[in-house]
Amino acid sequence: MRLEYTEKQKAFRAEIREWLAAHVPSKPLVSFDTREGFEQHREWERTLNAGHWSAVTWPSELGGRGCDLIEWLIFEEEYWRAGAPLRVNQNGIFLLAPTLMEYGTDEQKQRFLPRMAAGDDIWAQGWSEPGAGSDMAAIRCKAIRDGDHYVINGQKTWSTRAAYADWLFGLFRTDPDSMRHHGLTFILLPLNLPGISIRPIKQLNGLPGFAEIFFDDVRVPVENRMGDEGSGWSVAMATAGFERGLMLRSPGRFQQTAKSLIDLYKQYRQSADADSALGDAAVKAWMDAEAYALATYSTASRLRKGGQIGAEASTNKIFWSEMDLAMHEAAMHMLGPRAELMSPSPQSAGDGHWLDGFLFAQAGPIYAGSNEIQRNIIAERMLGLPRS
Repeated sequence: MRLEYTEKQKAFRAEIREWLAAHVPSKPLVSFDTREGFEQHREWERTLNAGHWSAVTWPSELGGRGCDLIEWLIFEEEYWRAGAPLRVNQNGIFLLAPTLMEYGTDEQKQRFLPRMAAGDDIWAQGWSEPGAGSDMAAIRCKAIRDGDHYVINGQKTWSTRAAYADWLFGLFRTDPDSMRHHGLTFILLPLNLPGISIRPIKQLNGLPGFAEIFFDDVRVPVENRMGDEGSGWSVAMATAGFERGLMLRSPGRFQQTAKSLIDLYKQYRQSADADSALGDAAVKAWMDAEAYALATYSTASRLRKGGQIGAEASTNKIFWSEMDLAMHEAAMHMLGPRAELMSPSPQSAGDGHWLDGFLFAQAGPIYAGSNEIQRNIIAERMLGLPRS
């Protein structure tokens, strides 16, 4: 497969490259898993929005550029090439927003999307609960209808960005007698409502990238429901498709990591060549990243022609999560004892980001649906194998 770009696409690439060169911060921002860093990244979202780069695939009337998926892939390649900051509002921009486009009312789109693009509202994801992690159908957190409100009681955990976020989207059981994927409803709610308690959860690096949320008679207007009552499972599966398929992890991210790994191998080649597997790992990283990019371009082309993302999103999720982990494991071996130095250490000499990435990569096979669950989906829905 050979990629060829139109003149319009080449001009688009040049435009975003020029804008990023002028606006990407000269120094890395503080981690958005701190209060200071969270607000720094919110300001970056506002900078992106001011240049109309926050949500390039959205319609222009909602703050986007009306770009197609091929242009989005080009944007992502340039974004990661420029070393631009991570997107603190990726849950909103890449997951909730496409779901709102499909299932939200016009009023909800006008209400939520412009503020999301501007960084005024940063969104957390509310799927997992104690006893309902990879198996979302086991959700028990209740939202019982009371007139024009839902009254929510229960708990969510491992909620991404919830330590500092403004809003949460998630699934709640609105029919207390229902089982599994029936009786679930997709609800949007601000995290400053009375009755909400948030307890940050530390990651491996000691920073609160997640939180558990407790609901005690929290009242949420029915107008914050997305889709029909009881149809939350189908709405959430659309969101999960975006998460596993295209939007959450673009190829540009991994192409840049692969390039950095090859540069690292060249830097430490004298010691790295003591283990022939490390050179092979660097080459494989580049090949896998390019293969993922080509596969994603193929999927994007199919979607432009009216196709849909189906169960094959599970193969994407397994591939990128395990590729990311393999690349960072190779970097740890290349660095040797230096791999233990974190970014704040002056002795890390710029290599500390590899340890940050390695720690984060451990979660890749778990979030967005564990890879074990994804393999079950592939076996049953793509290969037609019987349940064990």
